[in-house]
Amino acid sequence: MNIQLKYFASVREALGRSHEVVDVPEGIATLGDVRAWLRGRGGVWDETLAEGRALRMAFNHVMTNEDVRLTDGCEVAFFPPVTGG
Repeated sequence: MNIQLKYFASVREALGRSHEVVDVPEGIATLGDVRAWLRGRGGVWDETLAEGRALRMAFNHVMTNEDVRLTDGCEVAFFPPVTGG
């Protein structure tokens, strides 16, 4: 299954890219699975997407949690929490 990944703000800066299209391996079914799979790249990926680290996720432009199931061609975005003032 192909999905589009987008990275914003400090996540983009840490990973050195703003987007990519990936073919996820069989067994990767949810946003949480994608996050864990990307952490498996090691180094800055593991640090930036670490479990327990404050990180927001969106599925097809809608804020969501890690339990949402992927669909072919979907867009998954990762970004830090945003504060305002």
